[in-house]
Amino acid sequence: MNSPDPAALVTEFPRSAPGSPADIIPIVGKMGLEVLHAERGRCVLRLPFEPNINHVNMIYAGSMFTLAEMPGGVLFTAAFDTSRFAPVVGEMKVRFAKPAMSALLVDARMSDEEIERVAAELDENGRARWELDQDIVDESGTVVASASAVYFGMAYPR
Repeated sequence: MNSPDPAALVTEFPRSAPGSPADIIPIVGKMGLEVLHAERGRCVLRLPFEPNINHVNMIYAGSMFTLAEMPGGVLFTAAFDTSRFAPVVGEMKVRFAKPAMSALLVDARMSDEEIERVAAELDENGRARWELDQDIVDESGTVVASASAVYFGMAYPR
């Protein structure tokens, strides 16, 4: 998928790495989702183990879905004019590979070429489509899920 080296990600962003609450959407804030890094073309998010525990003491699938969905918006916010355009997810597929028994990380990336293409389409059409593939890793660097999503940038109604 999109994370070049899951073990390196865990080293770069250990459990002690400070983050900012991703609480622009209130329910996401209640999950404790944090933005650890956000810049043009890259974002890293963390989902804590608690309060996201399900009935069998692993991370709830809905929380993992949210962790996989949020990077599209964070990447969009870091690269595009959010006073004119907003991101929305159009399609999402999450493949769960292993039980998630610790906090999780996702490292999402968007190339400069893709950013330029999307920016040009937004300016020309008021709408653009892009795809994002990423891996979700646990604190040991093990890939516990992978996700593929289609996002749309859309002009605000006038």
